[in-house]
Amino acid sequence: MDMRTRPCRSVLYIPASKARALEKARTLPVDAIIFDLEDAVSSSEKVAARVMLADALAQGYGRRLTLVRINALDTEWGRADAQAVADVPCDAVLLPKVNGPEDLDALAALTDKPLWAMMETPKGMLAADRIAAHPKLAGLVMGTNDLAKDLGARFRAHRMPLMAGLGLCVLAAKAHGCVIVDGVYNAFKDEDGLRAECEQGRDMGMDGKTLIHPAQIDSANTAFAPTAEEIDLARRQIAAFDEAVAQGQGVAVVDGKIVENLHVDTARETLAKAEAIETLTAE
Repeated sequence: MDMRTRPCRSVLYIPASKARALEKARTLPVDAIIFDLEDAVSSSEKVAARVMLADALAQGYGRRLTLVRINALDTEWGRADAQAVADVPCDAVLLPKVNGPEDLDALAALTDKPLWAMMETPKGMLAADRIAAHPKLAGLVMGTNDLAKDLGARFRAHRMPLMAGLGLCVLAAKAHGCVIVDGVYNAFKDEDGLRAECEQGRDMGMDGKTLIHPAQIDSANTAFAPTAEEIDLARRQIAAFDEAVAQGQGVAVVDGKIVENLHVDTARETLAKAEAIETLTAE
């Protein structure tokens, strides 16, 4: 399954320095894992974490998409991280604080793996289109905590202070065929708040949500998957439109609403996503 089309409903951060967490991740119903060598690992543990992570990845993580977030290339660990990750079995390398495509160029010179970009700075927001257009980029990850800090924004449940940046990144991802996953929800015991933020991201066009705790997985998996009602409607729209075309008509009517080509395209995408989720969960 191509990385750009496979489900990324739930994307869990795992500290690369925590052996127990690395092992437990193999049992979790998560679509993707970000193995973190950056923020979640202290300076004194970074070198050892790099070795521990290589051993863990060699044992495999089944169906899960595996991303490694390295340290920034201008730190003392970044280049060594990138070179080490180039030799381990992971799906992509995630670069923090990407401000422009030149940051990705520097990483691409160190690894042949697909690249993902952390979108978490004002400069990154303004360069989102150019970043998403990079030929080696497969995905964008919103870093909403860092972005809020740099903006001096206050927390609001509706996230209006972040909407300009979120919107720019969604537009860039969709324009260039990249995966885009939303930022974390910090209150991991607040299920209602998490659910609401997942639904908001989904409605904006996000493909999934980054998570900080396994307790958040079910909410993300549910929010970013087509519902049974959506799947049923998609099937009926396709059938009705095909019948209309066979009769020489350009539109159909389902549940009192017009169905045109664009609705059928969306319906086919819904069914393809549902099928991809079913394939992954069956493995």
